[in-house]
Amino acid sequence: MSQTHQLAACPGCEEPLETGDLFCGACGYDLSAVPEPPLDHPTIELASPAAAVPPHVPRPASPDGPAAAPGAEAAQGEQPGQPGRLDQTGQLGQEAYALAAPDPRAAEPDAPDAHTHVARPPATPAKLCVACRAGRVDGDGYCENCGHAQPRERDHMEQDLGGVSAVSDRGLRHHRNEDSFALSSTALPDGSPAVVAIVCDGVSSATRPDEASAAAAATANESLLAALEQGTHPQQAMHDAILAAAEAVNSLAAEPVQVLPHEAHRHQNAPACTLVGAVSAAGLLVVGWVGDSRAYWVPDDRTAAPARLTEDDSWAAQMVAARLMSEADAYADQRAHAITGWLGADAYDLDPHTASFKPDRSGVVVVCTDGLWNYAEGAEEMARVVPVDAAAQPLRGARVLVGHALDGGGHDNVTVALLPFAVEPQGAAPGRP
Repeated sequence: MSQTHQLAACPGCEEPLETGDLFCGACGYDLSAVPEPPLDHPTIELASPAAAVPPHVPRPASPDGPAAAPGAEAAQGEQPGQPGRLDQTGQLGQEAYALAAPDPRAAEPDAPDAHTHVARPPATPAKLCVACRAGRVDGDGYCENCGHAQPRERDHMEQDLGGVSAVSDRGLRHHRNEDSFALSSTALPDGSPAVVAIVCDGVSSATRPDEASAAAAATANESLLAALEQGTHPQQAMHDAILAAAEAVNSLAAEPVQVLPHEAHRHQNAPACTLVGAVSAAGLLVVGWVGDSRAYWVPDDRTAAPARLTEDDSWAAQMVAARLMSEADAYADQRAHAITGWLGADAYDLDPHTASFKPDRSGVVVVCTDGLWNYAEGAEEMARVVPVDAAAQPLRGARVLVGHALDGGGHDNVTVALLPFAVEPQGAAPGRP
């Protein structure tokens, strides 16, 4: 069916559209499948998907973690008894809500001669279809009005804590997003700030990779926060956090699994994922990783050299390290991305990698999955696609990098966190971290 009406934005990802578009350039949404708006108008005011939920109507939490609206300020994540601590795992669903009018009688005070009123519980916000904007979404994720399948909450996630931001997207080829991330900010015992970014990539050949990445990101984040607040050295805290994340992923293998009929033919194995994290604390930049997710350093002064801060646990990296193949030949091989290290019950001896740097200039740390670096592999390539104002606007920068991967083909899930690292000017000579 041809589209007979014009939308201002894509119903799948909210990307602005141009007149005559049949498909969304950002997510590939088939705009011809969007039905015309109903002629009649709903009797309830509808909030747009981007509108904030009023304070008296709580946003429902997702199964994978608390929901975070795009650009949401981190202050909403304050933890009681821990001043300055911010901790949220990025989960964002594209929902619209119909707000039921409150029952005025519920607020009336009881009177001796009045009838007794039973207080009604607050109405649960109804999830509305992203396509027709009118139909309610059933328990199976389909619109009761137009039948349109709704995007999963993890298809696109964003989070902004000011000092660190992240964006994750399903990409254009995968049926679900198996990446996850966690961002947080806290204070060291001396009161100085510490900022954390964790990015995990589920191993697609494993069972429940999306659960593995979510468990690893959340656990590593919590472990780091607890250790940093107790005064543990950031590099030791990172090492211990990776071990804690591995235990969280290992525990998933022991849980009973309900196999869906359409997946009964698939071999069931242990959930697995990769992990890369970065911590900015006490003037140090600490990175830790297992697998082939990466961290890059991009100076604000683009005349200074960028650097890749991690080394992949992969077949290609082993070939290069052993000097059996050149880097270009190794990464051109079809076996290049076969990982040799991961988190999971069936992993070999776990060897968490950590490294500590003390940059002499300000810059930004790019923490990402291979869904991004496949389209900007070298440090110089990555520096060219990172916006020059990324340190000042990390959320915008992360969106630009995800867009770069989608424009390149979006063959994989793509997740990127940008962590600005500020250094007071001291006239230091140019150098790498």
